[in-house]
Amino acid sequence: MRVAVIEGDGVGPEVTRSALEVLKAVSSRFSLRIDVSYIEAGDNAVRKYGEALPGKYWRVIEESDAILKGPVGESAGEVVVKLRRGLDLYANIRPARNYPGVKAVRDGVDLVIVRENTEDVYVRAEYMLNNDVAIALRVITRRASERIARVALNMARARRRKVTIVHKANVLTVSDGLFRDTVKEVAEDYPDIVVNEMYIDSAVMDLVRRPQDFDVIVTTNLYGDILSDLAAYVTGSIGLAPSANIGDNKALFEPIHGAAFDIAGKGIANPTAMMLSTAWMLRWYGERTGDGNYVMLVTPLRMPLSTP
Repeated sequence: MRVAVIEGDGVGPEVTRSALEVLKAVSSRFSLRIDVSYIEAGDNAVRKYGEALPGKYWRVIEESDAILKGPVGESAGEVVVKLRRGLDLYANIRPARNYPGVKAVRDGVDLVIVRENTEDVYVRAEYMLNNDVAIALRVITRRASERIARVALNMARARRRKVTIVHKANVLTVSDGLFRDTVKEVAEDYPDIVVNEMYIDSAVMDLVRRPQDFDVIVTTNLYGDILSDLAAYVTGSIGLAPSANIGDNKALFEPIHGAAFDIAGKGIANPTAMMLSTAWMLRWYGERTGDGNYVMLVTPLRMPLSTP
């Protein structure tokens, strides 16, 4: 298995190195061949090379099976959006569940947010019309909506068979309307799945009030970003939340928390989210290649299914 590692900024190098120490021990004990290549990306890369993700590393990334990425600072968008769109990692999967011994806002939570990962306002097409007017382009396509719908519906089949579409089609009637209608059309092929829908403001409220009622949430890029951070908080801490960015042939794994510059270098950063992301990477690779050794290592962690 070939892994491209981005240590990131702030606490990124600390939590990444902790995860790699565990990965090294696991690969040695279970005779797994894992080749690691390091990629410079993030704020330090901007200062050193003038760009957040230097082009000279792109070949290494493309030749790797997976990317393991630590949190990045101010240049996060220039790194992760480029990777997601450049590698067509269209499914952003973010589980939220309670962990033993972790104090949470609500108990009994076990949900997964399936977020479309390549479009919406995160295409980063922003313009200054003049000195006083800024414009951002929002892109929603039928193709992207269809394939993220299938990811969510297939995942629901392995869980509690319930999908909630989150949108704001009562206001954004064209873009969110296309997303909602497309997901509902795809859902007709899944008569065994219960599908309902919620406006984003109601979903935010219920994610705090009664998160136990959710199973799989499918939504657009921006809404998914917001909901997944909130879900992590409700279940204990954003520092415990892993995520996967998965395409048809490659995947990127990362914690959802930020670089936390205020605690960098103090030796108190929690590496749990990075370690869970690393474990998820092993399961994804095992499922993709059919190598059960990778899958069995992390099955007790109850990570979501890794294939779109």
